[in-house]
Amino acid sequence: MTDVYTLGEPLGVVSSGRVRHESDARLDVCGPEFTLAVALARLGHRCAYLGKVGDDELGARALTVLKGEGVDVADMRVSEGMNTGLLLRESRVARDLKVTHYRAGSAGSRLSPGNVPIDRIGAAKMLHVTGVTAGLGRDALDAVRAAVSAAKNAEVMISFAVEYVPELWPSVREAEEVLGELASESHLLFLRQDELDLVKPALTPEREVVVDRGAKGASVRADRMRYDVQGWQVPIVDTAGAGEAFAAGYISAALDGLTPQERLHRGALLSAAAVTSVSDWQGLPTRAEL
Repeated sequence: MTDVYTLGEPLGVVSSGRVRHESDARLDVCGPEFTLAVALARLGHRCAYLGKVGDDELGARALTVLKGEGVDVADMRVSEGMNTGLLLRESRVARDLKVTHYRAGSAGSRLSPGNVPIDRIGAAKMLHVTGVTAGLGRDALDAVRAAVSAAKNAEVMISFAVEYVPELWPSVREAEEVLGELASESHLLFLRQDELDLVKPALTPEREVVVDRGAKGASVRADRMRYDVQGWQVPIVDTAGAGEAFAAGYISAALDGLTPQERLHRGALLSAAAVTSVSDWQGLPTRAEL
């Protein structure tokens, strides 16, 4: 049985200083669900990932990483004649990043409901989806909805991370409608402090809601109780991937049957590991390193 099934867009990512002046850059692969899948696999969980890549070098690299990390990629698709999406991250002031998206018309944005394996999702313990993939376009949103419907019909636990990226949405109003809809279908909800108003109707007592409070740590409301954890004081190299790593740690502990406080603790550990690395996922720990 798969522990966690997830779907998203694998991306190349180029990290640099201000591009007009820099001659050096770093190439990696990323994506919120990508990072989560790798993190869970490193902790010994069986994780399956669905996505589309182009028949290019970035697509090959993304597949190589997922396979090498032990993620189940049986449902991955390679689209001939299409490109894998790309992010450009430029460091500007201190650790603040300017992120430019090159993903319009990418292979990953063409993920569709027909690619979603209903039976495989129905056989998983948990489905994890994010607002990033939901914001890629109509086909991708319908794919996310199909996956959520399959999980709901099979009584599979649904985890949803809001992950609001303004550049992906035509308007805040449309983002609120879609993100609120998906949040209301979830059993486990991850969001940042500044995303609370986007999904306010979904913040009901029966839902397990995990809030990332940045430097102040994180909190969860579960079983009508609130639990908190402080963030670890570690040298920060790059904050990209911290939220996905936290969600992976929390989900891992939930799968292990740990308490809400212990789930927060493991989430904070993985988040700390993520920010001490230049990569979203390369610095994440194995089970032995926890």
